[in-house]
Amino acid sequence: MSIRERLSGNEAAATAMKQINPDVVAAFPITPSTEIPQYFSTFVSNGTVDTEFVAVESEHSAMSACIGAEAAGARAMTATSANGLSLMWEMIYIASSLRLPIVMSLVNRAVSGPLNIHNDQSDAMGVRDSGWIMLFSENNQEAYDNLLMAHRIAENPKVRLPLMVCQDGFITSHSIENIELEEDELVKNFVGTYKPEHYLLNDKEPIAVGPLDLQAYLFEHKAQQAEAMRNAKKVILEVAEEFEKVTGRKYSFFEEYKMEDAEYVIVCMNSTAGTAKFTADKLREQGIKAGVLKLRVFRPFPAEEISRALSKAKAVAVLDKADGLNAVGGPLFTDVTSGMYVNNIKVPTVSYIYGIGGRDTKSDDIEKVYIDLQEIVKSGNVVNPYRYLGLRRED
Repeated sequence: MSIRERLSGNEAAATAMKQINPDVVAAFPITPSTEIPQYFSTFVSNGTVDTEFVAVESEHSAMSACIGAEAAGARAMTATSANGLSLMWEMIYIASSLRLPIVMSLVNRAVSGPLNIHNDQSDAMGVRDSGWIMLFSENNQEAYDNLLMAHRIAENPKVRLPLMVCQDGFITSHSIENIELEEDELVKNFVGTYKPEHYLLNDKEPIAVGPLDLQAYLFEHKAQQAEAMRNAKKVILEVAEEFEKVTGRKYSFFEEYKMEDAEYVIVCMNSTAGTAKFTADKLREQGIKAGVLKLRVFRPFPAEEISRALSKAKAVAVLDKADGLNAVGGPLFTDVTSGMYVNNIKVPTVSYIYGIGGRDTKSDDIEKVYIDLQEIVKSGNVVNPYRYLGLRRED
C-alpha cells in the first residue's frame, strides 16, 4: 500500500535512492541538486543504507568513481546539475561507450556563462546524443517513479546503457508536493538485485574495460550502442507496464492530455506540462480544442509514436527550455519535426524557445502560444517557425 507523504523533488529523489540502496554513490555538490547527495548521506551515516558513499573533489571524479564501481560489478548512482554535468562531459561518453548502466539524477539548470543557477534544460540538451537514456519528470511523483524504474531499464541485458532522470531545478527540486511512496520491500523486489554478466572483479573471467578501440572495431561498437538505444524503447514500456501493476501509476513514452480531438497542440517536457494542461483546460471551457503532449522519454526518441499522436492536429507548437543555437529552433523541435517528416506527417509546426535562465512562464504565456496556433490555422501560413516566448524586446 502506498504511503502518502509531502516531499520536495530532491527529497523524493533521495528517498528513491535510499529504497534502491545502491552499492556506490559518488557525488559532488552543485546547486540545485546538492540536497540529493546531502539527504542520501544522512541515510548512509545513520545506517539506513549500506551504500559506499564517495565524497569526491569534482563532478568529473564523481562520474569516474561511478564508472569504476559499475565496471567492477557494483550498482552505482550519482546526481548533478548544469556545470557539474559539463565537467563530467568526458566521462559521460565513456560511461555509455562502456555500456555501464549508471543511474543519475539530473536537476536541470542553466549552464554558465554568464552564471545563472536557475532552471532551463541546456545541461541535458548538451549531452542529449551521448548515449544516455533520458527520462523527464513533470513533478516530484514522476521524478521518484522514474528513478524506481531506471535500473530495471538500464540494466536490462538488451540495453545496458546509463540513464539520467531529469527534473526542473527549484521548480520541482525545491518545491514540496504531495507524493505517494511505495513500501521499502516493494521497491526492493521491483528493482531487484544487480547481477552483471561481465565485471572486473569476476576472477573466473578476466576482462579489460576501456581498452584501445581503433578502426577495426569502434564503428561496430557504436552501432551496438545505437541498437541498444533502440532496444530500450520496448524495455521502457515493459518496465512501465510492470510498474503500473504494482503501483497503479501508468507511464509511457509521453502523456497525451486531451489529445483525442485536439486541434491545437503544445509539445513540452518537465514542469511546464502542468502549466500547459491548466491552460488547455481553460481554453476548452471556451470551446477551443487545445491539447498537450508531454514527453517523458526523450532518449530514445519515440519519433514514430509522437508523429502518430500529432497527425490529427491542425497546428503544433514545440516548447524548448534550451536554445539550439543552430538558427533552426530548439532541440526538441528539430527532433519532433524530423520525426514528422520521416513519417510523412504534414502539420504546421513552430518552435518556441522559452524560460531560459529561469524566466517565469505563466499560463498567460502559454495561452499566447495557443492563440498563435489558431492564427496559423486561420491564415494557412507559418510566417516565422522560429519564435521566442516571454522574451523582452525593445520596440
